[in-house]
Amino acid sequence: MPQPIPLKDHEHDARLVRARVLVGAAILLALALGLVARMFYLQVIQYEHHTTLAENNRIHVQPLPPTRGLIYDRNGVILADNRPSFSLTVTRERAGDWQQVLDVIVEVLALGEEERALFERRVRQGRRPFEPVPVMFELSEEQIARIAVNQFRLPGVDVAAQLVRHYPQGAHFAHSVGYVGRINEQELKRLDTINYSGTHHIGKTGAERFYEDVLHGQVGYEEVETNARGRVLRVLKRTAPIPGRDITLHLDLALQKAAEAALGGRRGAIVAIEPATGGVLAMVSQPSFDPNLFVTGISFKDYAELRDSIDRPLYNRALRGLYPPGSTVKPQVALAGLDAGLITPLSRVWDPGFYQLPGNTHKYRNWNRSGDGWVDLNLAMARSNDTYFYDLAIKLGIDRLHHYLSGFGLGQRVALDLFEEAAGLMPSREWKRLNRRQAWFPGETVITGIGQGYMLTSPLQLAQATTLIATRGRWTRPRLLRDAAGLSPEQLMAQGLLEPRETPPDLVAKDERYWDQVTQSMVEVLHGPRGTGFKVGKDSVYRIAGKSGTAQVVAIRQGERYDRDKLRERHRDHALFVAFAPAENPQIAVAVMVENGESGSGVAAPIARQVMDAWLLDEQGRLKADPGGMRPAQENMP
Repeated sequence: MPQPIPLKDHEHDARLVRARVLVGAAILLALALGLVARMFYLQVIQYEHHTTLAENNRIHVQPLPPTRGLIYDRNGVILADNRPSFSLTVTRERAGDWQQVLDVIVEVLALGEEERALFERRVRQGRRPFEPVPVMFELSEEQIARIAVNQFRLPGVDVAAQLVRHYPQGAHFAHSVGYVGRINEQELKRLDTINYSGTHHIGKTGAERFYEDVLHGQVGYEEVETNARGRVLRVLKRTAPIPGRDITLHLDLALQKAAEAALGGRRGAIVAIEPATGGVLAMVSQPSFDPNLFVTGISFKDYAELRDSIDRPLYNRALRGLYPPGSTVKPQVALAGLDAGLITPLSRVWDPGFYQLPGNTHKYRNWNRSGDGWVDLNLAMARSNDTYFYDLAIKLGIDRLHHYLSGFGLGQRVALDLFEEAAGLMPSREWKRLNRRQAWFPGETVITGIGQGYMLTSPLQLAQATTLIATRGRWTRPRLLRDAAGLSPEQLMAQGLLEPRETPPDLVAKDERYWDQVTQSMVEVLHGPRGTGFKVGKDSVYRIAGKSGTAQVVAIRQGERYDRDKLRERHRDHALFVAFAPAENPQIAVAVMVENGESGSGVAAPIARQVMDAWLLDEQGRLKADPGGMRPAQENMP
């Protein structure tokens, strides 16, 4: 029997379709409302936030490092300038796999593993995000071309033109002007990161370090628009940087060269000071080095050669070299004896060639073993008679010796702006008790009177102590800076650009004639017929007040004589000489130290004479009317 054919229910189908349409429409409406709500949230509620994000992707703030101030000598000769240089920079955030990029750089430029390690160390150094880091300086034209050809392989790598510090006088002022170098991690922690944005170098030594805040300037900024690859499309806003101040030093290039020539390649130091101002006219430490090696990063090989050299070219002998002053402190000891009322210029001491403490058999030898007989102040200074000053030291005692000699700056930092200066040592009872846990012995007072024993001084301190004799006790701290854009060091301190430093009180003698008496005794050293420096001063057209000295490097046993042939060259005595001239109107004070030079009067004194001649005499050998006057810069150019 056939089955009935069911009829289609069009009404049911219609209801089903309508239900599905309504559900679909509701879903679409809900999705649309969600999309609209999300768009409203993003574009209205979160408008400022996302606008800022978009602008940050498109607009960047780039620091504009200031131009470092220049450094001149007193006559306008440039000692430190800035020269354009093409540098290779890497921006880590744009480079992606920056280590692979460094590998490509090394491959493209055909460099070695040493350079690769240096590049990585520089990139890893802390800095602001998106700040380009220079990894290589002074690119050649060939290197620039290779980078340009391979630019597609070097994301985040650019060639930038920068100003790099340069020292046109080379090694002449390495120990005084100093040098700049790359900012290291320790320096980065203490620097103002905002003001040093974009700056990669900082003063490391000398005037460059001490006057860093004056030379550096103030950073500027640029707002730039960039594309997706980080390339600058246009500059939107610019705040120009404020360049650092130019500074002028008291140093004189011609005198510096004359002093170096006088030293003649020997190891040693020379410091020349202008008594009226305290200005350092010349500061030599030999051997020296080329500071340009340090500016963009010295190679391991070059640094190892300087560091490991037996002659220590990196060591600043003028400031950090500490040596027993020997007889060069006898003028200060003499003034102490006069001022304390223990001697007069006519007081005499019998010299049999040695000195003995009462009740002691030990003999403190005079350099002249046969003795000088009866000696007064002038003869004792002229002959550098040790016995006279042994006796005077005992009369003074260590307490008064320490008091008077400390007043001359011995055993302390005397300079105003010489950063690396060492303090030295002026011994006392308290010092020995604290450092040696021992009492002070009379024999130690004896040898302190001739600048031996524990006493240690730098050539700068000896130059300052001599300057104080020349100025009759008027204290002015030695300084390199003459002015910074018209401002003196004291004015810079008043404006807060330099840390203030007090000047010690002037030395006031009980009788002003004591200064003249000590000066006259020093004149006898070079112009008296029995003076140890008579051969040096006899033909001078001006009068020189000076004092020679010899400092032992190794001790000699009681009763033995100094025999140079039995000593290695570096164990021989140091030669020292201090002087100022003209004696009546001092224009220059000089301290000379020659390592292992043996004879103060025979080796160091002629050097001091050449330095003073270079400052005081003209080409015809006549006294200049104004030795410190400004000279045209071209006269001093190399």
